[in-house]
This record gives sequence, structure tokens and C-alpha cells, in this order.
Amino acid sequence: MENNGNTLEKHMLEEISHGICVSNLAWRVAKSLGLPEDQCHEMAIAGVLHDIGKLEVSFYIYQREDTLKIEEMRYVRSHASLGYAMLVDEGYSDFILQSILYHHENYDGTGYPSNRSGEDIPIGARILRVCDVFAALIADRPYRRAFPIHTAVELMIEEVKNFDMRVFLEFLTVVHEEGIEDLLMKEWLIELEEDRV
Repeated sequence: MENNGNTLEKHMLEEISHGICVSNLAWRVAKSLGLPEDQCHEMAIAGVLHDIGKLEVSFYIYQREDTLKIEEMRYVRSHASLGYAMLVDEGYSDFILQSILYHHENYDGTGYPSNRSGEDIPIGARILRVCDVFAALIADRPYRRAFPIHTAVELMIEEVKNFDMRVFLEFLTVVHEEGIEDLLMKEWLIELEEDRV
């Protein structure tokens, strides 16, 4: 069994890999949507930072083997708000901060932290929502293996009510581009872990 230090390090490497993947996708989707260049750049920053609030809840995420209780799950779900609070005085733009704060809002109003819906969700958060879900699906998790890209897309189509359709259609264009594997950096974590052995 891995010791807690190695387990935490492995999880942190996975989070970094996830952030890079979301960042690359968010930048490309923003560009495909025709957002101004400065906002595309800010989407890349928001992608890297979107889960920084998980540092505050890392015990509940990374250092437990049992199932989370409902109250603990609510705390873990607060990571978007915690990330916003961590970054609000660090000089990031309101565009980046709002993207991070609302990146778990669903287009149909069933997300969190504020149950926003439709156009009330900032465009940056709508982009992150799609990219974050996809990046999670194509990554290994303790409870399942990574899904292939086509399966991940099929699963997202089944839950399309969660996404802004305009953003989702641009996202589909991006993930079907030639060379998408390089953009996703899927091999980055594997290579890094091989170097550590």
C-alpha cells in the first residue's frame, strides 16, 4: 500500500495534469468561439486554476479510503467558492474569477454553487464546464479507467442539458481536430510518473 505522502503526491500530479488539459481545451474552445485574444489567454489561466480550491478540501479528496458522508460531499463541492476566495485578492481579472467560481454550474440550473442557468452563467464558466467534464472522463479515476475520447463525447451528449449548446458544439469541433491528443497532454502524467520510478 502506498504511504500517504506518495498517494498525495500522485493525486497532486493528476490534478496538475487535469489543469493543463482543461487549460489547453478552454483556450482552444474560446478561440473557436471567437472570443477576444485576451479572453482566450484568460481562459487558459482559468483552466489551470479552476480546481485550486481543492487544496482546501484535500483531506476529504485525497487522504481517505471510505465513502464521503453527505455533509463532507457538500464541503468538497465548495471547492469552486474556496478557489474564488483564495484568488480574489491575487490580482486576477473578474473574468478569470467568475469563470472559476461558476465552473460547476449547469446550463439547466442544476449545478452549484448558485444554481445559475443559461446566459446567467458567465461564458468563461460555461467553457470550463464542458472542458472540465471531458478532461475528467478521459482520465483514470480510482473507481474507473479513463474513457476513450469517443466514449467520453457520447457520455457528454447524454448529459447535454448541462452544457451551453453553442459552447458544446465548438468543443466537439475542437476534440475532433487532428492532433487532439497532443493538446490534451494525456501522456504527460504517464511520462512524469515513469521518470519518477
